Amino acid sequence: MSIQGRIEELYSKHKELKDEIKVQQKQPSIDMLHLTELKRRKLKIKDQLSSLSA
Repeated sequence: MSIQGRIEELYSKHKELKDEIKVQQKQPSIDMLHLTELKRRKLKIKDQLSSLSA
C-alpha cells in the first residue's frame, strides 16, 4: 500500500472514531472506559498521520 493510501485509510478510521465518540457522549449512561479507549485510539491514529505527513 502506498503512503497516500495509508494516509487516506487513517483519515477514514479517524473520522469513524470521531463519529463514534460523539454517539457515545450523547448516551444517557456513558461507559467512560470505552469512551477513553476510543479517544486513545483516535489520538494514536492522529500521531500516525503526523508521522506519515512529515
